[in-house]
Amino acid sequence: MSCKSCNSGDGKPGGCRMNGTCNKSGCNKLEVYDWLANIELPNGQKPYSIVEVRFKNSRKDFYRNASDKQLQVGDVVVVDAIKGYDIGVVSVCGELAKIQVAKKRKNFKPLEAKKIIRLAEQKDIDLWIKARDKEKDLMYKSRTLALNLNLEMKISDVEYQGDLSKATFYYTAEGRVDFRQLIKDMASEFRIRIEMKQIGARQESARLGGIGSCGRELCCSTWLSDFRSVSTSAARYQQLSLNPQKLAGQCGKLKCCLNYELDMYLEGIKEFPKTDIKLKTQKGNAFHVKTDVFKKTMWYSYPGESELFSMTPTRVKEIIEMNRKGKIPANLADFEIQKEFAKEEEVGYSNVVGQDSVSRFENKFKKKKKRKKYRGKNQNKSN
Repeated sequence: MSCKSCNSGDGKPGGCRMNGTCNKSGCNKLEVYDWLANIELPNGQKPYSIVEVRFKNSRKDFYRNASDKQLQVGDVVVVDAIKGYDIGVVSVCGELAKIQVAKKRKNFKPLEAKKIIRLAEQKDIDLWIKARDKEKDLMYKSRTLALNLNLEMKISDVEYQGDLSKATFYYTAEGRVDFRQLIKDMASEFRIRIEMKQIGARQESARLGGIGSCGRELCCSTWLSDFRSVSTSAARYQQLSLNPQKLAGQCGKLKCCLNYELDMYLEGIKEFPKTDIKLKTQKGNAFHVKTDVFKKTMWYSYPGESELFSMTPTRVKEIIEMNRKGKIPANLADFEIQKEFAKEEEVGYSNVVGQDSVSRFENKFKKKKKRKKYRGKNQNKSN
């Protein structure tokens, strides 16, 4: 669960008390570990003037520290914005920020970057917390206005600017939406500047969060930032059944995790022949049924028969080469993997000294009872 406010009360950290630098993915989605923090700069070299500032959810941007303030990760700063100012948290500074700029912004010009105005004061932090508290109510009201205009769109999130002069509405829609009248109604209702941003289904699930079918938090809401396209061919390469209910995530699109192991499958499939080639034998033409990439095994079968023949890719290539030369083998059984090696060892269940019997103690109790009776009779005879 995320911390409600890492900075509260006289500027002291609240919540997890790590001031936005915790490593439990609680305070921010994409925290960055500064592995260059303990490395001192050479003599005479000034610190890098560009600082990465984090805002709500995963929104980040680079700002210029024009006044050379001593900034650290987790500091709340007031930055320049269009027609006002915004409030964010420093996520990366120093030499690591230079690496982030080179990674994310190739044609970045430091002199054109917006400036960091000052460190946030207590009144700025209070206004920032007030803006976050008002966002949920603002989103519900905006949804009502959109429904009244019969617009086919879904407003999924709202983000206030730090000075409460502007609100950005994030929405999803299947097609183009004419929301000019909606912006007029919002401006007259909320008395602020309105900005509309359309996002995709994956970005929406990243903002809302949730639990996936694997039982863990969604990758897009915890660490994933690169939303690559996922196609059904990724499932075909991994020999997965094309069931949309199992392959689709909470966003309704194909799961991003289908791409995680795809490179390994593509690398392994290079050693296999094409599956659309039929193997010609004297018994008939055999067609491909399935493939196990990691066991390096291919299964073929004859039409109308249920028996499967397992072969290695090299043996399949031999048959294909024989067919090209006009040679036709007698049967696939001659090329099949030996049964003693193909069969997996079945783990059986063995009875350990009769411990699986529910009535294993009954005989012992009966013997004890009989012994007691005999002992009593023998004592009476002696007396």
